[in-house]
Amino acid sequence: MPNTMEKKYMIVEILTSVLTALLMACGSSSENGGETPGTNPDTPSTGKKVASLLMTTANGAYDLKNATADITKGSTMAATVLRLDASKTYQKMDGFGFALTYSSCYNLLKMSAADRRAFLKKTYSTTEGYGVSYARISIGCNDFSSTEYTLCDTKGPDTDLLQHFALQNDEKNYVIPVIKEILAINPNLKIIASPWTCPKWMKVKDISTKKAHNAWTDGHLNPDYYETYADYFVRFIQAMQAEGISIYAITPQNEPLNKGNCASLYMPWQEEAPFVKALAADFEKNHLKTKIYVFDHNYNYDGISDQQDYPVKVYNTLGSSFDGSELVVGAAYHDYGGSNTELDDIHQQAPTKDLIFSESSIGTWNDGRNLSKRLVADMKSIVLGTVNRHCKAVLVWNLMLDDRLGPNLDGGCQTCYGAVDISNNYTHISRNSHYYVITQSAAAVETGAQRIGTSRDPKLTGISHAEFLNPDGSYALLLLNESSENQTMTVSDGNQYFKVTVPTSGVVSCKWNRL
Repeated sequence: MPNTMEKKYMIVEILTSVLTALLMACGSSSENGGETPGTNPDTPSTGKKVASLLMTTANGAYDLKNATADITKGSTMAATVLRLDASKTYQKMDGFGFALTYSSCYNLLKMSAADRRAFLKKTYSTTEGYGVSYARISIGCNDFSSTEYTLCDTKGPDTDLLQHFALQNDEKNYVIPVIKEILAINPNLKIIASPWTCPKWMKVKDISTKKAHNAWTDGHLNPDYYETYADYFVRFIQAMQAEGISIYAITPQNEPLNKGNCASLYMPWQEEAPFVKALAADFEKNHLKTKIYVFDHNYNYDGISDQQDYPVKVYNTLGSSFDGSELVVGAAYHDYGGSNTELDDIHQQAPTKDLIFSESSIGTWNDGRNLSKRLVADMKSIVLGTVNRHCKAVLVWNLMLDDRLGPNLDGGCQTCYGAVDISNNYTHISRNSHYYVITQSAAAVETGAQRIGTSRDPKLTGISHAEFLNPDGSYALLLLNESSENQTMTVSDGNQYFKVTVPTSGVVSCKWNRL
């Protein structure tokens, strides 16, 4: 299917209508199209106080397009007003990002050095790009690795069971070089890491008989190895530190209720809780500050009755008085089953724990290259549907895959698309919905931004939104228009206001300085 970003031949009347409305509401737009992110308010050539806008539409008419809106001091009597309320505060944001799998890094490293740096700068720079600030990597293999492996496939002697622990080819020659290149662009990049499986020699068919399970897929972690496996995580974090890479957070297991995939480990909450206890204690003993997010799987717990509310059951089992308890900060979720309303339920039950959204993918099953179908749906569910339900980070799956959906592994996802696809001998990049929703969000919402309250007039229909106060005191606003018509509104904090038109099936990010 052709990428809808290339569908500039859309109906002329529609394009003209959208263009006219936007230019009238937003002022002059950047001549550079989508090449320059709109992240610097109050710096137009006119010297006027303005809000910086960044716009993308599902029909491709606006492709990360810059614009500005003039700000007026005072209050407004406009009919359709979105009112920000900084007195109401919610979670602080860690950021938005992509998974840096072996496949993504392989494709990136096949690009010319100049093209790769330009793409990474555009994506991750906070001054010359969109300011993406988070990344997810695997501990050992995932379904977009070169092969199945862990960081210690050979069991050592009883004196050091992890004697053969070492970073492997995928890390040393692909993931680490790309991360280092990104860190040179954005030194504050946060990284979360997750294993797909423990070493096979740690696996058993069940924890009662402890019969060996010599397979990459399925199996349980042998309770006899809880402390050894915890040390495996410690050695990974230390090995990455030795490379100059800080691991901000981990999850104990990617998709712990998934018995399939090319590599996996079944870890119900009854087994994750005692392992997390051992993990937190080992982190504390080794003076690590790496955060621990439990669960890391679907909203519906794969329909398993005794796994419902998995994170809460882990928290309740652990209690609050164990070594390293301060490191167990919250839970991570995926969206391959169930509804993001589950986030509200978990927050209500455990309001002191954080929530993050750690994985979603596009692919052939959801028409993932069709921006006209995916932009609105993904912005609504992946970004707005999670941050408005207390998630402090939003991450999607592969940053980059090739036009053959790879490279990938047998048994892994054979139908996934990247946030961007690369083709034509690694020279042509096609951006998909996941790239747009992450960059649109990151360009306005800074790391450390606090989500704030809002109210809106009933006449304002078809609009979804989220509001933030950035650490530098600027406001950030994410807007989505789900309706079939352009929507014009006035944004106000009571002291100043501006007018913005959100085109039909469009996303607009706004950033402006407070009075």
